[in-house]
Amino acid sequence: MPHGDEIETPRGPARADTDLPGAAYSTMLVLGHGAGGDVTAPDLVAVRDALTEAGLGVIRVTQPYRVAGRRAPAPAGHLDEAWRAVLAVLRARHPTVSRWIVGGRSSGARVACRTAREVGAAGVVALAFPLHPPGRPERSRADELATGLPTLVVNGDRDPFGVPAPGPGIEVVRRPGERHDLRGDPPGTAAVVREWLRAQGWTPA
Repeated sequence: MPHGDEIETPRGPARADTDLPGAAYSTMLVLGHGAGGDVTAPDLVAVRDALTEAGLGVIRVTQPYRVAGRRAPAPAGHLDEAWRAVLAVLRARHPTVSRWIVGGRSSGARVACRTAREVGAAGVVALAFPLHPPGRPERSRADELATGLPTLVVNGDRDPFGVPAPGPGIEVVRRPGERHDLRGDPPGTAAVVREWLRAQGWTPA
């Protein structure tokens, strides 16, 4: 049953859209949105649908700057601060959840990676991780993926922001023909996420 509400953070109110499976669940995936987008992005919605069907809870978090109606993203430190505050509230609200996974698309994936250990995540799901600004491969953000946690990266093979290389604990799946928005086949992207979670033993279905 979907439920959305605002959560106060040091950077203003964020919003959490919560979708829970019909049966008992022990794993929760928390997803953030892209810099200029929101939680209705096709890949985020498809992942929500696939995972709630598989028996996981899914919460999509809207950052305070987007709740306030701004499109220009807040500084990285502000995004991370708000995300940590939201995760603390969510953990208190869902005390029976034993496993928390964090993720998101693009900017949201970067926030999840940077804060994953601080918020006690078991793993990371990074959709359309922006390895570098378009045309600037020398400005790599690959170090953000080195969380030491099991991490899934799903990127289009035509993404102008680049595609990360796999590494220890980091599985990278290239989606053929997809660009940064991953709009070509959202159910296919969601199936990749669901299968990875199943392989980790984190989904009952």
